[in-house]
Amino acid sequence: MSGKHFAIPALVLLLAACGTTHENSGQGATTSAAACEGAGGKYTIGVSQANLSEPYRKQMDDDIARAAREVSQFTVNFADAQQDNAKQVADVENFLTQRIDLLIISPNEATPLTAVVKKAYDKGIPVLVLDRKVDGDAYTQWIGADNVDIGRQAGQYLADEILPQGGKIAEIRGLAGSTPAKERQDGFAKGIEGRGIDIVTTVDGDWLREKGQQQADAIFKAHPEIQAVYAQNDPMAEGAYLAAKAAGLDQKVKFIGIDGLPIPSGGIKAVEAGRLAATFVYPTGGREAVASAKSILVDCAKPAKTQMLPTQLVTRANAAEVYAKGNR
Repeated sequence: MSGKHFAIPALVLLLAACGTTHENSGQGATTSAAACEGAGGKYTIGVSQANLSEPYRKQMDDDIARAAREVSQFTVNFADAQQDNAKQVADVENFLTQRIDLLIISPNEATPLTAVVKKAYDKGIPVLVLDRKVDGDAYTQWIGADNVDIGRQAGQYLADEILPQGGKIAEIRGLAGSTPAKERQDGFAKGIEGRGIDIVTTVDGDWLREKGQQQADAIFKAHPEIQAVYAQNDPMAEGAYLAAKAAGLDQKVKFIGIDGLPIPSGGIKAVEAGRLAATFVYPTGGREAVASAKSILVDCAKPAKTQMLPTQLVTRANAAEVYAKGNR
């Protein structure tokens, strides 16, 4: 899906816009009445997505596209980095060549994407970073939920509700160089601290269901005593469930995930069906990113450096309600 194009409306693009007139100012995207064309302008937004293998990231792009249709001044171009840092750098460089007016990026990994994000920001292009972070603060706004707190809540739920007497678990992390993987791991460790929970093994599932299933299959063969699996997203948790089912352990082992997408194949329905014990809603930030882009480009406003999104624990008791709410 690299190079996916989504236009609103189908007109000749006027690329001169707010934020592109401060080349190499070193001050990033500061918006003023003099520089901002406001409601009368037309603006091109580049969306650089880490990958589309994760349902969460496809949903993020869908949320951006849906929200952007409501802003007549916006044209949105999408690029899929396919979980490749070098490709994502090239995608952003291509957007800069196209003279985009604003960049939305969800980095594959933090450090490899930091320089090119800073390059865009230093050119005066507003940069909205979604979910995963970059190093430093050379961006206009970061939008996401508190991954450390989500990890902590997951640990507390596991210790309180699943293994109150303590026990042995496995942890399946996301992509090692991505900030949510470290933050969700750190938070989880805090949540289970002093509760007699033994993390027997920790493996990397790269946020992918297939990789999570492969890793879990090896875990259950080596450690059949595992009582629960904490996976840092729902696809990996579902993959672990499938591995447990194949090993005849699905009735013994409990699974916790994160994302809670309100779609038929998402974590909320997996909880409702009993495959997962719990998940945590982690909003994509797609709608919020478009709202921030409108605030910057159309309303000529300066956004807060951080926009923290709310999260919610989903169990079988509230899964149907949360799913319905997410589809309103």
